[in-house]
Amino acid sequence: MIKLKTVSEIDAMAVAGKAAAHALRAMKSVAAPGMTTMDLEDIARSELQTHNARPALLGYHPRFSKVPYEFATCISVNDEVIHGLPSRQRILREGDVVGLDLVADVDGWLADTAITIVVGKGSPKAQKLLSVTQEALRHGIAKATAGAKMGDISSAVQRLVERNGFGVIRELSGHGVGTEVHEEGIDVPNFGIAGKGLPLQVGMTFCIEPMVTAGAPGIKHRPGDPWAVVTRDGSIGAHFEHTVAITESGARILTALS
Repeated sequence: MIKLKTVSEIDAMAVAGKAAAHALRAMKSVAAPGMTTMDLEDIARSELQTHNARPALLGYHPRFSKVPYEFATCISVNDEVIHGLPSRQRILREGDVVGLDLVADVDGWLADTAITIVVGKGSPKAQKLLSVTQEALRHGIAKATAGAKMGDISSAVQRLVERNGFGVIRELSGHGVGTEVHEEGIDVPNFGIAGKGLPLQVGMTFCIEPMVTAGAPGIKHRPGDPWAVVTRDGSIGAHFEHTVAITESGARILTALS
């Protein structure tokens, strides 16, 4: 059952979205060689608290995992595409590609967002991967209008990514969000056929999140790690995400600062 949101409920999600966006900006502004990924986790927790938000991932126990998640953020480095665990032992180095992902909760309303950054000066290939993935997110959001189909979003993402020679991960997708991290009834694949799929309605709220690799799109779980998803060929990955709402006037981005 898809939970359609009222205007006031969407406004409430936007409050959470702004808190999440501030936390990402704070992490990005300080990320530097020599820091640990747990340092960034600490900054995110502090920033969320400043904005009266709770980290919704902390203690989250989805059906697909045997254990609850123990952190406020997912911080994924280089070949980790998503769900990397913050650690005091993981030291950032010049040129690392780092995905920053979190979900903010304000008064029971949630918003999910992610960016990928380069620590210091990255390689030209890394810079292009990030630019293309972010642009694919913008292309997908532009198609998120009432009366369109989910395939319009999916195909827009896929075309942009593959036209630039990168790989679209097919096993992972965006999802519904609102009062839960993953709301049932909405999946947002990053590949598909325009004009096909779920009809988009006013009041839908979901995450659009291209997950892209610099090499082949195959992924796997790292042995012994119940969370991190890594590329099979060791290539770097990128992940950008916004929570959006379908409104009468088009897509409203709920996790933007402006």
